[in-house]
Amino acid sequence: MRIAVDVMGGDHGCGVVIEGARRALAADPRITTLYLVGNQADIHAALPSRGFRDHRMRVVHASEVLTMEDKPVSAVRKKKDCSIARAAELVHDGKADAMVSLGNTGGVFATATLKLGRVAGVDRGGIAAVLPTPDNEFVLLDSGANIECKPMHLAHYAVMGSVYSREILGYKNPRVGLLSIGTEDNKGNELTLEAFKLCKQLDLNFVGNVEGHDLFKSRVEVVVCDGFVGNIVLKTCESLAVGIFTMLKRELKANLGRKLGALLAQNAFRTIKKRMDPEAYGGAPLLGFNGAVMKAHGSARERAIASAIRVTTESLQHRINQIIAQQIARANERLVAAETSVSAPVPA
Repeated sequence: MRIAVDVMGGDHGCGVVIEGARRALAADPRITTLYLVGNQADIHAALPSRGFRDHRMRVVHASEVLTMEDKPVSAVRKKKDCSIARAAELVHDGKADAMVSLGNTGGVFATATLKLGRVAGVDRGGIAAVLPTPDNEFVLLDSGANIECKPMHLAHYAVMGSVYSREILGYKNPRVGLLSIGTEDNKGNELTLEAFKLCKQLDLNFVGNVEGHDLFKSRVEVVVCDGFVGNIVLKTCESLAVGIFTMLKRELKANLGRKLGALLAQNAFRTIKKRMDPEAYGGAPLLGFNGAVMKAHGSARERAIASAIRVTTESLQHRINQIIAQQIARANERLVAAETSVSAPVPA
């Protein structure tokens, strides 16, 4: 397994990313090469302090950085020597099997689209975020890449999300739900109504529409929506989790009795915190591209970066892209056959 890591896009500097990469290498002997992509001087300056001497590490120089202020598509075309582009080129050229970046989300997505291309048959790639519920985890797809989608895009998200849920999260027959404003088949807008019809024709465990209040009732393992809705859902959930823990912490410190109760329940709080730990996955994979692509959080620290690399190696081990290509091809065949059947003239 050969992985290219863009070390320049994080909020905490390349040293933190390098330390995360060092931990990932130390934990996984299956990684044969790990490329640190970025400004060579900055990388070499950070290496001694991190004690990084692994023979599997390679430094690839990139003179430019894609910033959060850059407009993704135009910046990728202008900044040809940016670290995100160089990491993607390593995958495109067959020198790496996957890339990990903490940089501009739009920039990573644009680079994957322009440099790697989409898996055959996939109309639009998407970002898959994993969210925990009391009894399971679900994949939210798309969680922010495409704010305008067509019904076929959502159908493809359903297929790709199901593959990821089965192969990485371990659900044998993941339930797939379409996010809408009601569970009835006739509820939703034009996009979801048409996507519902397509998903019904696919070889999936499609349970129909799900509403916002169904997400954390362990009803589904895959939630499908466009990127506009998905990004709002994702960020609302993240903000709500932080808000609840902040309020809980404040109230538990209000008086001595509550402090004592908190002390008695501290193991329960630790379990909940661990269950909701965003560093467990370290980021979100971009599905539907020729090459494994992981978008790590810009604010990620060492542990989260190591987790992002670990999940990336799992995707490679499970051959996620190859399975997605096979399942998308089958799904497209079914949809074409169904459309042909509907449009066929009725014999006189």
